[in-house]
Amino acid sequence: MNMYQDPHSTFAGFSPEELGFLQHATPDLTESQKKYFYMVYSNKRKNSQDILLFTLLGFVGFAGIQRFVLGQIGMGIVYLLTVGFCWIGTIVDLINNKSITLEYNKNMAYESYQMAKMSS
Repeated sequence: MNMYQDPHSTFAGFSPEELGFLQHATPDLTESQKKYFYMVYSNKRKNSQDILLFTLLGFVGFAGIQRFVLGQIGMGIVYLLTVGFCWIGTIVDLINNKSITLEYNKNMAYESYQMAKMSS
């Protein structure tokens, strides 16, 4: 099976919610646009396990790294200066790491979709 027909086999840490979202987001793309979409998206998306690891770094003095990785620079600075809101924000991010990652990946899928639509 072609990797562009089965994106689940291409990405590590691919959640069922993300797979469903991508299947609903890309049906109107041509085959070449889908290839371009998955190429761009695979470079932009984040793995929830990586975000979990970055969040755990908040407990050893590097609070907010997960926010920097997700492009939330302002929140990253606030977390860094307040030690993750005295670790409360870090604990919340630890619990919600999958939903934070899914939200980021949905935004990246939308950007990738726009780029794919403009590609041809």
